[in-house]
Amino acid sequence: MRTNTLRNSTSQVIAVNGAVIASADIAREVQNHEGVSPVVAWEAATRALVVRELLSQRARELGLVAEPRSENGLRETEEEAMIRTLLEAEVTTPTADEAACRRYYQSNLVRFHSPDLYEPLHILFKAAQSDPVAYAQAVAQAEIVLAEIQSVPERFDSIARALSACPSATDGGRLGQVARGDTTPEFEAALLRLEPGQLCPDIVRTRYGVHVVRLDRKVEGAVLPFEQVQERIASYLEASASRRAAAQYVALLAGQARISGFDMAGASSPLVQ
Repeated sequence: MRTNTLRNSTSQVIAVNGAVIASADIAREVQNHEGVSPVVAWEAATRALVVRELLSQRARELGLVAEPRSENGLRETEEEAMIRTLLEAEVTTPTADEAACRRYYQSNLVRFHSPDLYEPLHILFKAAQSDPVAYAQAVAQAEIVLAEIQSVPERFDSIARALSACPSATDGGRLGQVARGDTTPEFEAALLRLEPGQLCPDIVRTRYGVHVVRLDRKVEGAVLPFEQVQERIASYLEASASRRAAAQYVALLAGQARISGFDMAGASSPLVQ
């Protein structure tokens, strides 16, 4: 069924105000669109080329002249420059004022919360899980060391310097500040269970080997001040408004155009998302 749908799509003659969009051009554009199926990718590529043709035709109608720009070593094509100039000329994006930024800030405080930071120490007995013998030896060593440190907690630093296979050994096993996502899932799960100053009661097994872990300090995250994030919020709001305005502009052009072979109902421009 999907193959038949794609075959029907590729056999349709697509035209915008009489300008035909070749199937070969759509096929080349498909590579720029990741879809859940070939049909979805083909439709996305077709929509992109229809929108591009609508904008190009409007730019030519207005007689616009554009100079391609270069950014990060990439230079616009003449068509891309023309479309950019068109959108700059005909699509107005409102500036996000302080009041709008503050409303967004108050409604989305969770987005502006700095992460909790942890300062762990560990002693690593390095072994690959794919080597059962070596991993078992690492487990045995870690359990002996864990029992020793449970008896004499102040020996953590000296044992880490002497035995840990991690570069942090030179600093007594200190890893500095880490946040969620910075370490392996197993190591992180162990950290989250610990209180500051607490030694993990069990060895921690990860793909790097076996760890003896202690949490020295935890720094609670906090909501960032509005002034610190205002510029970021303004950029986000203006970018969102720009995408909406451009999509509305494309819908207006599509409504005024003669488009055959493709249904643009509800379409939005991939050039302006």
